[in-house]
Amino acid sequence: PQGTMAFTGKYEFEGDENYDAFVQKIGLPSDKVEMGRNCKIVTEVVQNGNDFTWTQHFPGGRTTTNTFTVGKEADMETMGGKKFKATVKMEGGKLIADFPNYLHTAEICGGKLVEISTSSGVVYKRTSKKIA
Repeated sequence: PQGTMAFTGKYEFEGDENYDAFVQKIGLPSDKVEMGRNCKIVTEVVQNGNDFTWTQHFPGGRTTTNTFTVGKEADMETMGGKKFKATVKMEGGKLIADFPNYLHTAEICGGKLVEISTSSGVVYKRTSKKIA
C-alpha cells in the first residue's frame, strides 16, 4: 500500500539505461554529460503530504534542490542547471513533471527510486537504491 510518506528517504544511484542517447536529445553540454555518466548521485527526498523537497547531491559537493507542492506551479531546475516553472502532478503513486524538453516521472518501486525521463521518444531510466 502507498503511504503518504512513500518517497521520503535517501537513494543512491544504482544504474541507468539510455543515458547517452537521452542527453544528446536534450542537448546537454559535453562537460555536463561526462559529469553525469555513472555518477553516484544521492537523491534525498523529504515528503510532507503534497509538499516535497527533492535534493540531488553530486560527487564533489554540488547539490541541486527542487521544492514543490503537487498541483501547484513551482520554480525548478533541470539536469543542466536551467531554471523553469513546472506543475508536478501525482498520478497512481507517480510524480510527473513537464521539464522544458522532457517529461519526468518518479516512483518508488520495490524500495527503489525509479526515475524515467522521455524526450522525443528516447526513454532514459535511472534507478537508485534506498540507503537511509
